Amino acid sequence: MIIFSEFVISFVFLGAIISSPSDNIDDTKELVANPDFALPGANNLPASWSIWEPIWKDASCQIKMIPHGVLMEASNRPFAVGGLSQTIQDVKPGQTYAIKASCQFQNIPSPYPSLMVRVNWIHNGRLIHPAGNFIRGPIINGNIAEFDDVLIAPDSADSAQISLEFKWPQGGSVIWNNVSIKKTTPPEPRKVKVGTVFLRPSQSTPENNLNLFCQKIDEAGKLGLDIVCLGEAITMVGTQSNIKDYAQIIPGPWTDKLGEAAKRNHIWVVAGLTELDGNTVYNTAVLLNRDGLVAGKYRKVHLPREEWKQGITPGDTYPVFKTDFGTIAIQICYDWFFPEPEAIFALQGAEIIFAPTWGNTLPDKDGKVDGENVFRVRARDNGVYMVPSVYDGNSLVIDPMGRILASNDGKEGVFWAEIDLNTRESLDWVGYWRSIGPRHRMVNTYELLLKYPEKPTY
Repeated sequence: MIIFSEFVISFVFLGAIISSPSDNIDDTKELVANPDFALPGANNLPASWSIWEPIWKDASCQIKMIPHGVLMEASNRPFAVGGLSQTIQDVKPGQTYAIKASCQFQNIPSPYPSLMVRVNWIHNGRLIHPAGNFIRGPIINGNIAEFDDVLIAPDSADSAQISLEFKWPQGGSVIWNNVSIKKTTPPEPRKVKVGTVFLRPSQSTPENNLNLFCQKIDEAGKLGLDIVCLGEAITMVGTQSNIKDYAQIIPGPWTDKLGEAAKRNHIWVVAGLTELDGNTVYNTAVLLNRDGLVAGKYRKVHLPREEWKQGITPGDTYPVFKTDFGTIAIQICYDWFFPEPEAIFALQGAEIIFAPTWGNTLPDKDGKVDGENVFRVRARDNGVYMVPSVYDGNSLVIDPMGRILASNDGKEGVFWAEIDLNTRESLDWVGYWRSIGPRHRMVNTYELLLKYPEKPTY
């Protein structure tokens, strides 16, 4: 459903739903044969399971049954791969399934990219999507790794393949202990009404700006939004003030005023302010909770010349914040020129990144990529929602595929989209990027990103 009005754009996407680890599981029939690998089969492998190995046999890991599990190892091949799989026939289209697995690992430096459980959905003997679905995990406790997820079978699925995957062990080993697939009840959606503001005051004062932006919080409250994003440095834009005039402590008078509006509307608010901390000034964005209290703040890390020449100090951390609807992060304006902040936020679990932005989200012109498409690419690169509130271009709500769900289209007001944070959508061929991208990152090759260049790059 898409609803358009002068101030509202609402978007609901219906797709594959996920949930938190299986709170809704029923004690129903186990669909995996030999789930604890106790029954022996041929070639020292467990019954009902098949080995899979790479085409280049020299890159194969060794797999064998041992008491209480299946051992996979490759002591002489750091980049070996291999695994076990089983086809599950009793799969119904649209049915919800709870999938679990557990294993023990030794001497694996990075379990997250090395230990994987995947479900491949099948129709008439063919894969519905080549990537299938990774099962959420591993969740590490000592040397124990757990996998736990809830998936809904695609409408055309008539069977599935469960795959235990061992990749690039770097000399380590894993013992798989058990796997389970059971029918369960569908998870509840996690819908959130997310809003952004387009408002650029002129010939104003800091106090008047606060009143104007509080009015937008009131508008967002009347729309029933869960969270709304205001612009960058809202007490400065459109005024003749400088940092000596509008820098305030946080919490302080500015956040008290905004907090009153957040509280009376029972809404989360992201707002860009200028923070005074002792004798240091930061470009800061605050997160106010539904009670109007400061729940967190982000200090802008990347500063353009206009800011560092004023004496503004950069921040040095990338915090994420837990809300009652999910995990969010905040960046500010010039941060969007750099891909690293969004990647760091996403790797910490951020689902939505709010972006108070003085600069622009203008569409491309003369073949040159401008702000709108950069924000869309940042969303797509990291599998997150991006919500900029700007003074040039359009304030937007962008989904993890890079689609624009809401835009002010040159108008002033509050603009919003209803999203479901329990929705997974797969890229063609690649799959669900939030589960795949972090596993495929080659962290050991990124050393140059942690150094300033030793000579000019141009």
